[in-house]
Amino acid sequence: MFDHQALRGISSQVPVYVSQDRTLRVKVIDACGMTCTFCHNEGTPVSADNPNRAPDGQFIMTGPSGRTSIYLSTNGARFVCAPVRPDESFRAALTQLQEALDFNEVHFTGGEPTLHPSLPQLVALAKEEGYEVSVTSNGENGKKMLPGCAKAGLDHVNFSIFGTTADELAQVQNKRLSKRPLAERKIKALDASIHQAMMLGLGTRANIVLPNKDHVPRVHRLLTKYAPQLSVRVLSSLEDGDDSLNAIELLLQQLGAEPEEVHVIAGTSGFRVSYRLSEERRLMVKHIRSLRLPRTCASCRFNNSQDCQEGYYGVRLYRDPKGIFHVGVCIQRMDLCLPVDEFVNGPLCDEIREVRERDRRDLAA
Repeated sequence: MFDHQALRGISSQVPVYVSQDRTLRVKVIDACGMTCTFCHNEGTPVSADNPNRAPDGQFIMTGPSGRTSIYLSTNGARFVCAPVRPDESFRAALTQLQEALDFNEVHFTGGEPTLHPSLPQLVALAKEEGYEVSVTSNGENGKKMLPGCAKAGLDHVNFSIFGTTADELAQVQNKRLSKRPLAERKIKALDASIHQAMMLGLGTRANIVLPNKDHVPRVHRLLTKYAPQLSVRVLSSLEDGDDSLNAIELLLQQLGAEPEEVHVIAGTSGFRVSYRLSEERRLMVKHIRSLRLPRTCASCRFNNSQDCQEGYYGVRLYRDPKGIFHVGVCIQRMDLCLPVDEFVNGPLCDEIREVRERDRRDLAA
C-alpha cells in the first residue's frame, strides 16, 4: 500500500477499505470565537485583522483578534474570505464543481460555521443540489443553530474539541481565552451543542487534535466523558509533525488499542485507522499520507517530506468580498487558487480527476 508510521506493526489481517474522494470543503465564514494556536484557517487570513489590506500589501498573521493562520507568511494568499450567501451564485458554484468532479458531499468549515446566520439556508441549498452535508464546529453556537440546520437536512456534525475543562481549553488558545470565566462558557456551550446534536439524531463526532505528549491526558478525559455515545477521532497536528505522531502512538499504547480497520480515500492524503478499546468503545485516528498532484506539485518548494504537511487533501471553495468564488487545492499554496470557471475548464481540474482514478487503481492493487 503506502508507508506510514501509523501502519507499521498493524497486522496484514486487519481489513483495508478503499473509497474515492467525493467531498468538497466550503469555507462559509471566517468569524470564530476561538483562538487556537494550531489553526490553519483553511489557508486564508483572519478577516477581522485584515479589513483594509491594499492589493499589493501584506496580511497580518496575528492581530487584535488573537487568532492565527499558521501558513499565512509563506502560502501566497491573495484574498480574505467573505461569508458565503445562500444565493444563485453559490448554487452555480456547487453545480459546476459537482459536474466537474462528481462530488456528493459538501463539508462546511470556517471560521466557525454556526456563527453564520444563514447556515440552515446554506444546508438546504446544498441538499437541493444533491449533496450530503456535514459541518465542522467548535460548538460555541450550536445549541442555537443546529435545530434549524437539522430541519434543513444536515447529516453530520464534527465537533472540534480542545478539552473537557476550562484549563485544558486554555492550553491550546491565545491569551484572550485563558481567562477562566470565558473558557468555562465555551466549554458549557460545547457540551450543550453536543447534546443538542445527539437529541436531533444527527451523526455526531468529536475531533481532537493531539499536538504532543503533554496533551495525551486530554484525550483520556474526553473518552471518559463522552464515549461510547460519541464517536471520537484523534487528528495529528500538521504543524507538530513527529511530536504529534509520537503522542498518538503513546496514547494508543496506554489505551491498549487494537486496530480493527484501515480506511483509505483514493484521491486525498487523509486516511483513518479504527481501533477497538473495549466491547463498546472505539477510537478513530486520522492521519496524512504522502499524496501529490504530479504536475502541480513537481516544482513546489514545499514538495519534500519536511515542508509539505498536508499533501493533496482535496478541493476547497472560498468566496471573496467581491463575491467571486475561488477553488483551492492546497492551504500551503494559496497562490494556486483559481476562480471556479477557470478551474473547471483548466488543466488543474483534469489533473485532479487523473490523480483520483490512478490512486484508486494503485490502492486497489
